[in-house]
Amino acid sequence: MKTFLVVDDSSTVRKVARRMLEQLSFKVTEAEDGQKALEQCATGLPDAILLDWNMPVTNGPDFLRQLRDRYGRGDPKVIFCTSENDPAQIAAALNGGADEYIMKPFDAEILKEKLEEVGLI
Repeated sequence: MKTFLVVDDSSTVRKVARRMLEQLSFKVTEAEDGQKALEQCATGLPDAILLDWNMPVTNGPDFLRQLRDRYGRGDPKVIFCTSENDPAQIAAALNGGADEYIMKPFDAEILKEKLEEVGLI
C-alpha cells in the first residue's frame, strides 16, 4: 500500500484529504506544518506528499526546499495544494521540486486526476 503525507495547518483540509486518499487505497499520515512533516520524513519517506503553501513554523515552499536538499528530486512525489494562484509562485514551486499542484478548494475527481498525472495511480 502506498503512503501519503498530508501537510496542512487546517485540520479540516487534512481530514477531507485523508478521506479522499484512503478511498484511493493510500495509507495516510498527517502533519500540521512543514517542520513536523520534515520530522516525519526523517523516520521514513512517504510515496507522496500533499503540501499546503501557507503554514506556520515552516511553510510549504521552505519545506519543499529542505526536502529536496535532503533527499533529492523525484521521490517522494509532491503535490502543492494551495489557494495561491499567482502563476509566478506556481512556476517557482514546480521549478523548486513540486511535481504538480491543486487549487483549493478541490474535490476527489481533481485529486485523482493529479495523482494519475504524477504516476501514483
